[in-house]
Amino acid sequence: MSNKTPLTPTQKNARIARRLVLLTGGMVGAAFAAAPLYDMFCRTTGFGGKPLVAQSGDRPLLDRTVNVRFDANTDSALPWRFEPLQREVKVQLGEERLVHYRVTNVSQRPLVGTSTYNVTPESAGPWFNKLQCFCFTEQLLLPGQSVDMPVIFFVDPEMDKDRRYDNIRTVTLSYTFFEAKTERARTLLGGVPAADTGKGG
Repeated sequence: MSNKTPLTPTQKNARIARRLVLLTGGMVGAAFAAAPLYDMFCRTTGFGGKPLVAQSGDRPLLDRTVNVRFDANTDSALPWRFEPLQREVKVQLGEERLVHYRVTNVSQRPLVGTSTYNVTPESAGPWFNKLQCFCFTEQLLLPGQSVDMPVIFFVDPEMDKDRRYDNIRTVTLSYTFFEAKTERARTLLGGVPAADTGKGG
């Protein structure tokens, strides 16, 4: 026989309300965490065409080659000119290669931009490794200023061991620049002399 006193309808409603508040709070927290966690997952695993971030080291250099093409895009709200200095290179699997992109602020005011990237075909993402790149770095450019930005990469020679990837002959690395509107971007812009902002007397 139970000694528990039955809950009144008011108590039952209060318990349900508490559970709903906790569930809603958990869902909101998960929503805020989802984007950075998904991006970290993609960069760690190569899912969704995200290149892996690797470290320099010894690896075999194979005779098999792939063509790597470079694509540059700019959001329409950011008045920058963005282009690869090399459109395409042929690399051996395991070979480290350095290439550059150039970005120019064609507006009359200083701007801060940041870029995202992906690899196509998506199946090549887990095999494309970046040793150095400018992605996710907030870049301040003054009016008319140009900057050359390096990318060091290699295609993992382990790809050659999996017959499912025998048909990968061309890989495209694509970057897209957007205007950065973070607190750090505002700090960067706040340090620009008035003469460089177009507000000088």
